[in-house]
Amino acid sequence: MSLPAAIGLFALTALAEIVGCWLVWLWARHQASAWWLVPAALALAAFAWLLTLHPTASGRIYAAYGGVYVTLALGWLWAVDGIRPDRYDLLGTALILSGVAVLLVAHWQPPPG
Repeated sequence: MSLPAAIGLFALTALAEIVGCWLVWLWARHQASAWWLVPAALALAAFAWLLTLHPTASGRIYAAYGGVYVTLALGWLWAVDGIRPDRYDLLGTALILSGVAVLLVAHWQPPPG
C-alpha cells in the first residue's frame, strides 16, 4: 500500500468513527430516534474493520490514526457544528500531524517492486 493510500484509508477510518459516534451522540443528547443507533453501529463496525486493512503493527497504526482522527474531528467541528477551529486547535493539529509524519515515515515500508 502506498503512503497516500494509507493516509486516505486513515481518513476514511476516522470519518466512519466520527459519524458513528456522532449518531450515538445525537441519540443520547437530543433524544433522537433509537433507529439512529443502527447506522451508528454500522459506522462503528466499519471503523473497526477499516483499521484491520492497514499493513503494519496495530499499535503504531492506532497511534498514527489518532492524529488523522484529531484533524478530521476539527474539520467536523467546523463543517457540522459550525465552530471554526481557533489558532490553538490549528497549532495542536500541526504538532499532532508532525508526530504522525514521524511515525509513518520512519516506519514506512514501501510496496515491493
